[in-house]
Amino acid sequence: MNNAKPKLTEEDASKDAFFGRIAEISEQMIAAHGKDFAMGTLVLAARWIASDKISGAPARH
Repeated sequence: MNNAKPKLTEEDASKDAFFGRIAEISEQMIAAHGKDFAMGTLVLAARWIASDKISGAPARH
């Protein structure tokens, strides 16, 4: 049986890298200020993104 992971597409690899970065920064925020701060920060960021308060390139989808 082959347990090799399937090759990720360039987009999937990019998304995976972002998830890794978010996990790392989340761990740092929890260590410095606790879970409530980390969760609140991420929720606030999601709300800003949803309401177009964070400028950036349009999604490629």
